[in-house]
Amino acid sequence: MAKTAHHPVLVVMGVSGSGKSTVAGLLAGRLGWDLAEGDDLHPEANVAKMHAGEPLTDEDRWPWLERIADWIRAHTAAGTPGIVTCSALKKRYRDVLRGEGVVFVFLEGSRDKISDRLASRHGHFMPPSLLESQFEALEAPTADENFISLSVSAPPAEEAQEIITRLSLDAANARP
Repeated sequence: MAKTAHHPVLVVMGVSGSGKSTVAGLLAGRLGWDLAEGDDLHPEANVAKMHAGEPLTDEDRWPWLERIADWIRAHTAAGTPGIVTCSALKKRYRDVLRGEGVVFVFLEGSRDKISDRLASRHGHFMPPSLLESQFEALEAPTADENFISLSVSAPPAEEAQEIITRLSLDAANARP
């Protein structure tokens, strides 16, 4: 089980289409925590590249990961709980984001399940054609990382409640 600080920052991670934004939004609403959408922190060049159907390279990702890490560090330094979405597909990416009080929430599912979700999603810059590259890049968290793993088989509201329960998050951790 993941170690949870009194004022943690949760990094909701997984491949595109795993439900990061939906689950993170539900968590932030229930807990009253700050929420950052990792996709909003991408440089414009990254968004254009993905929109064109081109997978990002590690070089493309580093400035984006640093922006997310800055958000996380500002929250942990201030003792302010928060939630940020980020695919965080590789261990070296998570290493940039890792820190005291940071818990990774890995939303995992089968290619078929997530492909079905992507096919029904509209208005997102990440096309379903890039899903395979996401699965190829994915390195699931390991025992030396502070994380919980959750299957994306339940409705998002149930997934959010499962995260709250498993991390023992409650009104004591919520901001007034």
